[in-house]
Order: sequence, then C-alpha cells, then structure tokens
Amino acid sequence: MEGRITAVLGPTNTGKTHYAIERMLAHRTGIIGLPLRLLAREVYDRIVKARGPSVVALVTGEERIVPDRVQYWVCTTEAMPDAMGCDFLAIDEIQLCADPERGHVFTDRLLHARGLHETLFLGAETMRGAIAALVPKVQFTRRERFSELTWAGSKKTSRMPERSAIVGFSVDNVYAIAELLRRQKGGCAVVMGALSPRTRNAQVELYQNGEVDYLVATDAIGMGLNLDIQHVAFSSTAKFDGRRMRALFPHELGQIAGRAGRHTQNGTFGVTGEAGPLTPEVIDAVENHRFAPIQRLHWRNSRLEFGKVERLIQSLEENPKDQWLTRARDADDLLALKALSDLPEVRARLTHPSDVRMLWDVCRIPDFRSISGAEHVTLLARIHGFLHDTGHVPTDWLAGQIARIDKTQGDIDALSKRLAFIRTWTYVAQRKGWVDDESHWRGETRAVEDRLSDALHGALTQRFVDRRTSVLLRRLKQKESLVAEVNDKGEVMVEGEFAGRLEGFRFRQDATSSPDEAKMLARAAYESLKPEFHLRADRFYNAPDTEMDFTEQGGLMWGNSAVGKLVKGADALRPSVEAFVDEEAGFDVTEKVRRRLQHFIDRKVAALFDPLLAMSRDEALTGLARGFAFRLVEHLGVLPRDSVAAEVKELDQEARGALRKHGVRFGQYTIFQQALLKPAPTRLRLVLASLWDGLDVFPESPPPGLVTIPNLPDVPQNHYTLAGYHPAGARAIRIDMLERLADILRGQDSRGGFEATPDMLSITGMTLEQFSDLMGGLGYKGEKAEREKAKAAVVAKPAPVAEGDAPSNPIPEGASPLAEAAAEAEAEAVAPEMEVYYTFTWAPRPRGPRRDGGDRGNRPARTEGDGAGRARGDRPQGDRPQGDRPQGDRPQGERRGGGKPQGKPGGGKPQGDRPERSGERSGDRGGYKGGKPGAKPKRDDNTPRVFEARPPKTDKIDPDNPFAVLAALRDKK
Repeated sequence: MEGRITAVLGPTNTGKTHYAIERMLAHRTGIIGLPLRLLAREVYDRIVKARGPSVVALVTGEERIVPDRVQYWVCTTEAMPDAMGCDFLAIDEIQLCADPERGHVFTDRLLHARGLHETLFLGAETMRGAIAALVPKVQFTRRERFSELTWAGSKKTSRMPERSAIVGFSVDNVYAIAELLRRQKGGCAVVMGALSPRTRNAQVELYQNGEVDYLVATDAIGMGLNLDIQHVAFSSTAKFDGRRMRALFPHELGQIAGRAGRHTQNGTFGVTGEAGPLTPEVIDAVENHRFAPIQRLHWRNSRLEFGKVERLIQSLEENPKDQWLTRARDADDLLALKALSDLPEVRARLTHPSDVRMLWDVCRIPDFRSISGAEHVTLLARIHGFLHDTGHVPTDWLAGQIARIDKTQGDIDALSKRLAFIRTWTYVAQRKGWVDDESHWRGETRAVEDRLSDALHGALTQRFVDRRTSVLLRRLKQKESLVAEVNDKGEVMVEGEFAGRLEGFRFRQDATSSPDEAKMLARAAYESLKPEFHLRADRFYNAPDTEMDFTEQGGLMWGNSAVGKLVKGADALRPSVEAFVDEEAGFDVTEKVRRRLQHFIDRKVAALFDPLLAMSRDEALTGLARGFAFRLVEHLGVLPRDSVAAEVKELDQEARGALRKHGVRFGQYTIFQQALLKPAPTRLRLVLASLWDGLDVFPESPPPGLVTIPNLPDVPQNHYTLAGYHPAGARAIRIDMLERLADILRGQDSRGGFEATPDMLSITGMTLEQFSDLMGGLGYKGEKAEREKAKAAVVAKPAPVAEGDAPSNPIPEGASPLAEAAAEAEAEAVAPEMEVYYTFTWAPRPRGPRRDGGDRGNRPARTEGDGAGRARGDRPQGDRPQGDRPQGDRPQGERRGGGKPQGKPGGGKPQGDRPERSGERSGDRGGYKGGKPGAKPKRDDNTPRVFEARPPKTDKIDPDNPFAVLAALRDKK
C-alpha cells in the first residue's frame, strides 16, 4: 500500500512546519526530519507539550532520547532511522538538496524516505521542478506568506530598530556586532548553529521575553526558527561555504530575510555595517519570493558495498544516472575514509566486511572540533583501534577525555571549544555497543554538555548583555513606574539594578556605561528619583546644624555629602550660598536646600563671631572708638598693629577701655579679640577672608594646639595673620603666645643683654637655637657663646640602720670638710662640662619713611602699661622717655667694673672678690647680677634693671686657705 506524497511549498512564514506537526499528530505514528539540531529540539518540546514525553523520541547526532513506547520521532535529517515503517513521514527544508555540504543526505531522503500513509516534503517553491521530476505521483500545495516583506535600505547599527536581527557569517563578526549592540543598545542575544540546544534556548529566551531587543545570529535563523523578529539586517552578503568565499544566492537571502515578520505582522529587511546595498533585481525577488528554480540536486550513492575498503570508496564515488542529480563533492566522512585506509595499521585490521563497515561508521563521526583534518584522522584511528581490539572504547580512557573537558571556567572561546569537544564524545556514547554502560556515559556526556552550555550562556550574557540597561529600557518602554532605592551608602538601585550613587542632591551615575547607555540610565534614574529628592530635601531642611559643616575650601557638607558651597556676599561676614542640586530635582527642592544652607552659615557666623558682631552693634562706641571697631570688623577681628599705628596713638584711654570691654587686646604686634583666636573662628575667618578676596585656592588653618608653624616664603603674611600667627624668622608664632613672650621681654635689659629663661622657651615650645632664630625675626640680635655648666650638689643618702643597731657616724674617720671640698673642686677643674648660651640685645632693622612723610628711624612706639605693644621692629620701653638707648663703645659682654650703675644715684655696691651668694637674685647668667636703682623694696615694672659685674670664677681653690674653702662650700650649698 503506497501512501500519499505531498510537497508543501512556499516562502517563509507560511506555517509549513506547524502544518507538518499537526499532520503527524493526526496519525498513530510518525517521524519528521529537520535540518538543525536546534530546530529538532524546538519541535520535540512542542510535541512533548502536546502528547507527553513517554511517546516522543528525539534523535540527533549528539542526543538520543528514546522512551519505551515511542510513537513520534523527531530527528535531524542525517540521524533519521532507516525503514521505520511509520504512518507519517515529513522532511523539512527540502530545498537543502542543493546544498554542497549536506545536500546528498536530503536528496537521499527525497528519493527513498516514505511514510506508510502520508509523506510531506516541506520547502521553497524553487524545488517544484526537481520534485516533480524525481518523485512520481507527488501532489503540490502552495502556501502564501502571512505577512509582507519589504526592503528598508541601509541602517547604522546605532539606529537599528527594536526587535531586529543582525546576521553575520563568522563567529568573529557575530561577536563584534554583539559587543557594539551592548554598548549602544544595552545588549543582545546570540544564536549560532554551533551552540548547544540548551545555550541556544537560553539565548532565545532573553530575546523572546524582552530582556533584550536585538538578536545577532548566523544564517542558522533561516532554518525554521520561529522568533518575534520585525527587521532583518545583513552585515555581509557573502559567506565562506567551506571551500571558498562566495556571494549569497538570492534564494539564500530570501530564506534568511523571511524570518522578519511574525505571522500576520509585516517585516522588513536591509543591510548594515560594511554590507553594500542589494541590487533592485535581488530586492524584487526577495519581496515577491520569486527565485530561479533549482536545476541540480547533490547526490551520493546510498547502496554501499563493504566487501573491501576499495569497493566502499568506489561505491561512494559513483556518479548518478539522472540529469537532475550531480555527484556531491567529497564530504568529511569520505575524506577520513581515504586517509585511514592509507594507514598500514588500519588496513591490517580490515580482514572482513564487518571491519570495513565498522571503519565506515567511525569515519562518519563529525569533525566537531574543527582543529585540522590530520588531528581528526588521528582521533578516528585511535577510536577504530579500540573498537577493533576490545570491541569498545576503554572506560578509563574515555573518562580521562571527558574530565579534561568538564571545566566551566574560561571565556567564550574556551567554553565553545569544550562544547565542541564534548559533542564528539556525546556522539560516540550514542553509538550502540561502542562504550560500556551506555546509559551512564550518555547521561555523563549530557550532564557535561549542560554544564558547559549554562556556563557559555552565562559568559555570552555577561559579555553581550547589560542586564541593568535592558531592564530599565523595558520598564521605560512599558511606561511602568520605576522603583528606586537608596541604601545607607548612597547607592541607587533602580529595579534592583545598580544605577549610580546619590551624593547629597546630585546623582552620579555608574561610569562604566557607554554614552548612549548613560543617557538612558540617567533618564531612568531621574524618573525614579523624583520622590527621593523631595523626601531627602525635607529631611535635610529639618536636620540640626550639628549634621552640617563647612570645608576649608568653602564647601558645605551634610554628613559626608557635598550639598553646596559658599560664595561672596554683601560683606565678608555675610556670605551667600550656592546649592548643589541636580536640575532634574526641580526648583522647589533647590530652593529648600538653599534656604537651609543660608540659615546654617548665618547661624555659624553669628555664633563664632559673636564678640565681633556685638562690638559692631554697640551704640555706646562713638568717635574714634567706633571707627577703630569698624576697622577691626573689616579685618575679621585680627589686625596687625603696624598697619594702624597712627589710629592707636589717637585713641585715648576712655576709647581703649570701651574697646577692651569687647575683648579687644592691644598687643605689641597685633590687635585682636582673644575669643576669635580659637580654632573654630580661625577656620571660618580664613574661609570668609578668602571668599571676600576672590581667591581660587583658600589657605588652610593650622592644626589646633600648635604654638609655632613653619614660615613659608610663598605664603603671604596676611594669611598668617588671619590664621592667628605672626611670622618671625623661619617660623611663625601664635599671636597670643607672642604677646605673652613680649610681656616677659619687656622686663629684660635689651641693651645690656639677657639670656633666654625657661619661661621663654616654655611659652614658645622651642629649642634654644630655634628661639634664637625667632628672636632674630622679632628684631633682636643673639650672640652665641659657651661656658662651663654649673653642676647640682650631690647629697649622699645615709645607709639604712638595722633595728637595734647604733647609728653609724655619717662623717668617716680621717675625713675633713676641707679635704672633701678640695677634692670636689679639684675634680671639677679637671673635666669641666660646657654649655651653649645666647645673649640677646635689641638690634632693630632700619625702617623706611613713615606714611606721613616723617623720618621714622628706630624710634619705638609707646608701650601701654597694660601690655599694649609697639609697632613691629621697635623695642618696647615701658613708660620711660622714648628714643634710642646709647650703646657706648664698650664691647658686648665686658664688665662695667666698680663704676656706678646707670640710673642709680648712690652708685653700685662694691662687689670685691666675694663670690655671689646663691640666694641673691640673678637677672642674667651671662656675667651680671641684677640690682635696682635706688632703695625701693618693691620692684617697679617700668624701672629698668641694672646688671653689675660678677667677679670672675677661680679655676682652682687653695686647700690650705680655710676662708677660700668655706666660701666654695657655701656656694655649693
């Protein structure tokens, strides 16, 4: 009984495959051959969904799922079992009979494969003549396309419409296009024939569910893959067919372009990239599905002879006898057979027709690895040797080969190669009798392929899909409200995807995005951040001042976020603010932030400069006092005295007293308010002064607690003054500490010379050398010298006395005080210890003419009794008449002898040779002892001290002179 044979012909999108599945399921049993493993898996899943997995089998070169009660077989055309005797049989894409590589397999199915009741051949209209000539009693059915296909011209990749597929014909080309789409469009799915069905399905799912809107594929999509594609763009119109580069035939272009337009939705096709435009003739043929009919089908003899290997090769090379058929070029299996038959070790195994059949089965293992022909032949020879010698591939050897492949690490290329390698062992495991425990190895190779497929899908998605961008694009396209979350680190998550950081009221999007992606990302983020901006502005407006601060460069901070900056205002103590708020946040948010910042800085100035502001508002200050207060406010509470020397002289005691009530101190070097020298006002003063002066870079305030800081030559002096320091020598000293030092120096004999006291060094926190440099900067001259260091007396502790014992004599027998003192004096004279000291005298530098035109000379400014100072460079004189003190011709350090001290009416007390008593007060250790003019019992700070000569110290003491010994002992004590 011969069944009905029907050729269902027509262009793409006519529902031919769907029709064949319906017809197969209408029969009790059926088998369908499909051109691709990917398409076979798709059809298998559809039939399983309709009838269940227990009655459906899937057979491909690398996969075999065969239940016990099989009714329907889904196969690749090459893997279709022979003589199945099914009620229904269908061959899809029958026009592949003209394919140079695989055409002979389809031609053999066209000539010999039949169903018992019904046979369907599905394909293009170009096969009508060949089928009519080669298949007797065939009936033809033409199906029309459900939608129209039109030419859309050339488009740049960046302007490609959504739901587009871009076709490339090499792996490198596909990857390059996919990378470009990721940067410009958020990503794409990748579909190639070399992918495993699991990887391909996962990639197609990305496209079908809308996570990406673009698909990059090889010509594999032209073979029945049903996808929601609206536009197909060719990146090239030529491909490598395995032997040479050639232009695509019009019917090949039509087969691929026909994927555009799903069911009744129209589609378009065009070119992109470096592909040139199609000719009008080709465009017309593709749009109207009119192509030249196929004239020749590739054929290879299927009646093979296995007596000898030579006969097998001869039967494979037999020429057809029909004019519609042409012998196919040598395929990979025939080339492998010829190469193996030339090997002596292989030929030696071919002693029986079954050996030749086994060799042919081994040669039909596809070259999935595509390394080289020689590598493939070597592998086939190894497998053939195992099968011939032991009847199966050794388990240990196969396990080792699979273990080397079972690694999911690596990039796309590495994973793709491992997938190709595992396909070889999957094919071997599917051959009956080639391995021990076939079910185990089929499951093992399938598991390895699944793991590698998942890893490859992950690698493809990671490289070519920006999930963040694709998710946001999909939400925006669907006009759904986006949900944004901002965590405690300021990270902005939009729909669970990291979009950037919210720093204060400015959004900083992720810098890893491309320019096109950045625009989309910013749009999505701002759309979702609008409510967050308002919530954050309310929270900021109600935040306490303790959460805010200003930086030394004029920035305004809220916690760790910059929310604004200070700008120059109407005057130095009233700065304005500029809020850092994105324009997308809106005017209301910006104004609220600005008002809160203005309130903060106004309160900060009022709190830190309260003494200064109170003085400026004091109406009791009148006349010169009010003018001087204005000058002080102008300079933010710190004013160098030499710049206002004339104004200070004009102030009477009443005016000065009124200013002192506001904490104003008239120092010798600086006039300032003590409260404004604290770290916080100093820090703000530097910022306000820099704003008022229009500086680009503001000077930073020194760390709190430092008495001196380096005096850098490139830092202006007024910066030190604003910071509360006075430059002197290599360092600058804090203003208030300088005034304390000046109070001490005022009581010293600056003409006769004085040494630095411990109080002076303690105030400055300096060494003696550093203090000498500081004094030089203040107008003093320091003379360095050495002298013998005075030693402290050593008091011997008595030995402990045991209870009950009589105390011992503290003075050893035979020892005398005279001998002991002589020994000590002798020891000191033998090895004296020296020390360095400085003698400071007033040595002001010459000064230029005064601002009023007078000759300033070295005349010092008058010093106030309350510690008010003089202009810089003048020696304070107290209340004594002003003028330069005569220096005389006496060299510095020379004793004045027994003459009368200056300023003492009664003359000096003769010193004789008696050494100075330890209880007497010494004003200087440089060879003078202090005295007072007259007989006043109480010292007057305005009376200069007089220093008299001390007798020279004797180097040795005569032990025979009891008076000298007693005097030495007295000095020691």
